Amino acid sequence: MNKLMIGDAIDRNVEWFLDSFGKNLDAFSDSIDVMVKGLNSVLEFLPWWVLILLVAAIAFKASGWKLALGSALGLGLIYNLELWPAFLSTVTLVVFATVISVLIGIPLGILGGRSKVFHRIISPVLDFMQTMPSFVYLIPALMFFGLGRFAAIFATIIFSMPPIIRLTDLGLRQVPEDLNEVGEAFGSTPWQLLWKIQFPVAKPTILAGLNQTMMLSLSMVVITAMIGAGGLGAGVLYAIGQMQVGMGFEYGLAVVILAMVLDRITQGIGRSKRTENR
Repeated sequence: MNKLMIGDAIDRNVEWFLDSFGKNLDAFSDSIDVMVKGLNSVLEFLPWWVLILLVAAIAFKASGWKLALGSALGLGLIYNLELWPAFLSTVTLVVFATVISVLIGIPLGILGGRSKVFHRIISPVLDFMQTMPSFVYLIPALMFFGLGRFAAIFATIIFSMPPIIRLTDLGLRQVPEDLNEVGEAFGSTPWQLLWKIQFPVAKPTILAGLNQTMMLSLSMVVITAMIGAGGLGAGVLYAIGQMQVGMGFEYGLAVVILAMVLDRITQGIGRSKRTENR
């Protein structure tokens, strides 16, 4: 039985794409890298205690004083372990990857929620993306952008985008039909129906998608240290390579603290939105 030359075909198409659009990709990646460096510089400019107070204030607003106190203590521990620069680098990558994933994912989810045809097309694509091993996403990132932070952001976006698309789609489809009928009866345009009725009702589900996207972004940012992402993931990778268990535990603990803070804040915002809707 003759082998299908899938790999050779992909290599030829990638070479053609890079020959045709390589300079454009380089220019785009350079512009994003400048933005990433700018945000990281802003975070580094802020005194560490100011940033901790800002996060604590957001946590208090989202879920109360317990989360605010826990967030402040956790971030204070990261600073005490002298991991603050790596922590800020990781936060920058997570923020950029999450924002871009949301900007792309929510419109696609809206299309899926309002169009049965697009929903049937996008569902198997999302299934494929969510079952693909995370390390596989490093391959196209390396092919198109080489080593560096933008390659890490690119791989992270592809890996973390499916939840926000799927849950935006789901949230819009779960809007009670009688609400849609009321909006149509009062003469709402499709745009008004979306933003004044469907989107507010679906917001808690969409925020759950944001939570999952952010958590996947953080997990992938750690993995993308293998292609030059830097941050806490680079420390974990170095500790593994040098068999420094204590160092690896410290960096891993910082990742866990960051994940818990982001998770609890987004969950708290989601709960408050559900309470408002009731």
